[in-house]
Parts: sequence; structure tokens; C-alpha cells
Amino acid sequence: MVYVNPEQQEEGQSAVAEGIAGGFEASLLGVAAIATEPPFVAEGVIIQETTADDVERLRATLSAKEEWFRRVVRLPSEKVEWRTAIGFPTEFLVEQARAADLVVVKRKQLRANDPRHLDSAGAMLRMGRPTLTVPDGVTELAGDRIVVGWKDTREARLAVRDALPFLTRASKVTIVEICTSNEQDAAHCRVRDVANYLKGHGVSCEHEVRVHTAEADAGYLIRTAADVGADLIVTGGYGHSRLGEWIFGGMTHSLLHEAEGCLLMSH
Repeated sequence: MVYVNPEQQEEGQSAVAEGIAGGFEASLLGVAAIATEPPFVAEGVIIQETTADDVERLRATLSAKEEWFRRVVRLPSEKVEWRTAIGFPTEFLVEQARAADLVVVKRKQLRANDPRHLDSAGAMLRMGRPTLTVPDGVTELAGDRIVVGWKDTREARLAVRDALPFLTRASKVTIVEICTSNEQDAAHCRVRDVANYLKGHGVSCEHEVRVHTAEADAGYLIRTAADVGADLIVTGGYGHSRLGEWIFGGMTHSLLHEAEGCLLMSH
């Protein structure tokens, strides 16, 4: 599944999703939603609200985006599906994710919650599906080399399992755990277990343990990915909601802001 902004011409995430679907002989489901403008009220009187003509314009926008999507996606027509709604984009994507193995979204900078726009990071924490976020300028995912950011948590275990279709096809997978100095022995045991688990699935992988330094953990993962030529980082996605605003863990927040390649996260 790929989310397509109906009001922008963004081909990056659609191209990445198309490449993945083609590589795995899978279907591609495009989804898009537009929310109506909230009514404008002054002194208890509704001054402006959505009209029938407004709704028709929104439907026309969604129809035009479907034509655009089917034109830019070069998969056989029977492999392409399209779903839309007049409603809040994040809510619609979370709902529709039940139909997908993987959800591909354009990575957006974290900002104040606005239900009229897709909150791709917040959706990742709610969908119950692995989420692949695509940064600006990226139109393909080779996946030949992958870095796994390991932390002995439920989310990281889910991410490794969810990423298996990619990991088994990669020529090199590097597993990295960053820990405190007194955890090094335990960390080596943990990453060896993960490496052995992956090797049991036919994954070619290596592993390393690094002690926390002044360099941010996310920065080290990003640098490791650059050093080994990886265009995909796999990690758990960490966060929670507080008063309707998503609060992300430091690693998740930094990766979403700074990673130059694709991220596959599970929550």
C-alpha cells in the first residue's frame, strides 16, 4: 500500500512502492484522502461551511489523482487498486492498512498535529503494519545492503521479522546494537542471537556492538549505512500519544528527521 497526496505531484514513494511490488510480484494499492474544511463560526453563527459544490470539487481532485497514479505506475492493471475517501488522511490510511503487508509513505517532517494532512509518523505507530518511509529525492529502493538497528525490544523483533522478505534478498545485512559500557557482553550475545536467527532464514549478515559516545545513536546508524552502501535501515518505531500529540523516542525522532535513505519501522 502507498499513500498518495491528492494535492501534490509526488512520485517518489509511488515509484518505490511500484518497484517493491514488481520485485515481489505483488499488487499495489494506492490510497488517498482529502478532508473538508472545518466550518467557520463567528459569535455562534456558521459563516462558512462545506457545500455540495465543494464536495464535488474534492471528488474531482481524487478522480484526477487516480488517473495520475494509474498513469505513473507501470504495473499490469490487474495488479493496481485505488481507494479514496473524503475524510482525514491519517485516519483513512490507518483504517485501510488492514489490507496491506507493507505501507509506503512519504516521510514528512514532524510538526503540530493537523488532521487535514497525513501524519505519516503517527500513522506508523497505529497501523499494526511495517511502514516504509521514503525521503525527498528517493525514487527507488535497491535493498541490496541493509542496516538493522537492534534493541532488545518487542518493536525491534517485529521489525526484523517484518523485514525478512527484504533481508533474505540482500547481499549484506549489518546488525548494530549501541549499548552502555557495562552491557557489552550481553549485547554481543543478543546480536549473535539475531544474526543466527537471520542466518537460519538464509540471510547473509554480520553484527557489531558499539558503546554510546558523544555521537548520537541515530547518527551512527546513518553513518554505518553510508559506510556499507545501505539504502535501507530497519528498526523498531518507538513513541506514544500525549494529549493527542505523538511523542517519539530519541532514535525514532532523529532517524525520521535525518536519515537520507528509506526506513522500515514496526511498532
